[in-house]
Amino acid sequence: MRSGKRVRVLPVRALPAAVTAVLALAAGQAVAAPAAPAEHTAAARVVTYDASGAAEFQDAVAKGAAVWNESVVNVQLKPAASGQRANVRIIADNGWPRTLSTGLGSGTIYFGRQAVDEGHNTVRISSHELGHILGLPDVKPGPCSSLMSGASAGTSCTNPYPNAAEKAKVEDSFGLVGATAAPRTYQD
Repeated sequence: MRSGKRVRVLPVRALPAAVTAVLALAAGQAVAAPAAPAEHTAAARVVTYDASGAAEFQDAVAKGAAVWNESVVNVQLKPAASGQRANVRIIADNGWPRTLSTGLGSGTIYFGRQAVDEGHNTVRISSHELGHILGLPDVKPGPCSSLMSGASAGTSCTNPYPNAAEKAKVEDSFGLVGATAAPRTYQD
């Protein structure tokens, strides 16, 4: 330092990254501060759903959405506000559960009563079909630990939670700016 003043330098590891960068610049060194973790740099993408046509399955749909909301951070499923056009429509019918995805985070879920009548868990069905909306394909046959194994895990399987690989795929898909997916029909 040319001014003749002495500056006491504190240990760098004891200072937050921002303070470290300022001190380094003051000393004539350019240092980039470490980037914040990706999941905290941008707001989660919100995918809205309309379960008004889900009849007796409205509670299962809300629980399936809650499973995904607690499992991932890059996307959150929220009920559409009154008068708002939803990204996803959920309709109860008498067929087998299926999803018509019109792109990543959009489409129509048909919550089929046939699987429920055969003994499949309604929250697992909801989570599974929402998984298709979030870009996940079926994984058949598969173990109960794989949400996307769907009905192939049997009626005794009630696990509504995605496994680590399924969570990671959704996080990756929704972590990319402008990520899209081609329209696709999934029938479990």
